[in-house]
Amino acid sequence: MRTSVRRRLRGTAFAAAVVCAGLLRLAPAALAHHSFAAEFDGKNCRDFTGILTKLDWQNPHAYFYVDVKESDGHVEAWSFQTYALITLRRAGNDRQLFLDNVGKEVFVRGCLARNGRKNYAAAGTLKFSDGVVRQVGQLQD
Repeated sequence: MRTSVRRRLRGTAFAAAVVCAGLLRLAPAALAHHSFAAEFDGKNCRDFTGILTKLDWQNPHAYFYVDVKESDGHVEAWSFQTYALITLRRAGNDRQLFLDNVGKEVFVRGCLARNGRKNYAAAGTLKFSDGVVRQVGQLQD
C-alpha cells in the first residue's frame, strides 16, 4: 500500500511541476503588454502628412515609418505603432496594403509618446493614396 501511495504522490508532484512551468512561461508575455495610456498621451494627438518609407510587420504591433516635412522645410523620420496585427487584419488592413503604399504620401492622426521619445507616436487613423481613412490604432482626443 505504501508503494502505491508514493507513486500517486510522485505523479501528483510531477503534474503540479508541469503546470507551474507552463504558467511561468506565460508570465513574460503577460508582463510585456501595455495599455495605450501607459505609453501614449491621448491628449497630445496631431496630424502628420508625409511619405510612407518602411513597414515592420511583427507581433505584437506593426510599426510604419513616415518622412514628415515640417513647416520649416526639413524632413523628420517618424515611427508609428498600430493596433495588434490580428486587429489590423480583422479590420481589413493587411500587410500588403501597407507595402503597396510605400513611397506614397499618407495622412496619419497619431498621439505622441508620453515619455517624450522623439518622433514616435501611436497611429490612430491612416489614409493612403486611395483616400480611405482606416482605423489602425487607438485615439483618445
